[in-house]
Amino acid sequence: MWGHLPEPARRIAVATADAVAAAGTDGAGDALAALDPQQVKLVLGAVVRLLVEELHPDGLDADDITAIVARCAAAYPAADPQAQLVLLAGALGIHPDAEETGPVDVPRQASLLIADLLAVARRPLTRYLEAAFAEIARGETMDLP
Repeated sequence: MWGHLPEPARRIAVATADAVAAAGTDGAGDALAALDPQQVKLVLGAVVRLLVEELHPDGLDADDITAIVARCAAAYPAADPQAQLVLLAGALGIHPDAEETGPVDVPRQASLLIADLLAVARRPLTRYLEAAFAEIARGETMDLP
């Protein structure tokens, strides 16, 4: 399915799909945690942002964010509301100071958030992964001299 992607992206796509499918179980996100953290954060952040933008085309307000975090926490007891807030903020381009937020298990927490958002969107993860990789590739192309 991901054969057209370069090897690092393919590994992230497969590990993301596996983590989201296993969201809430022990070990979900472990394969993602073994990959390049910056690349994983970039892809997961793009997927979260794409889902949030689709589900909230008029933007998010505090009530929307509260509802997303509460719904995810209700669906997945392992969801950390503080981590979910950090992930949502990061996906939307707000990067809180890590010293203030503490460490976030991005692979595990993002897998839970993505699984929850996908349940609402009722669309397959592949759609958002493909869009995320296309967006990242466009951004990298534009950065070339």
